Amino acid sequence: MGKVSSITEMQPGDVFVKGGFPGHAVIVVDMAANEKGQKVFMLAQGYMPAQDIHVLVNPLDAEGDPWYHLTGAEKIYTPEWTFSKEQLRRW
Repeated sequence: MGKVSSITEMQPGDVFVKGGFPGHAVIVVDMAANEKGQKVFMLAQGYMPAQDIHVLVNPLDAEGDPWYHLTGAEKIYTPEWTFSKEQLRRW
């Protein structure tokens, strides 16, 4: 699993990986862009046993929208975990 050189190069299937104990990972399941080139992405996660997966709500969106805006932000906040843009990996 290799590091993605820039978060602006994110693609569906990429994974944010937080090592440690316990560690965690969330997967980029979808992306979209508008006519201005502004991008959004959707994240999903599962827990042990890995029998199901669910889409994450963006905790920074007051309406509970699952879309995250792709910006130059240093951190990605999910309801339970915080990831840095340097933790983005690709198979």
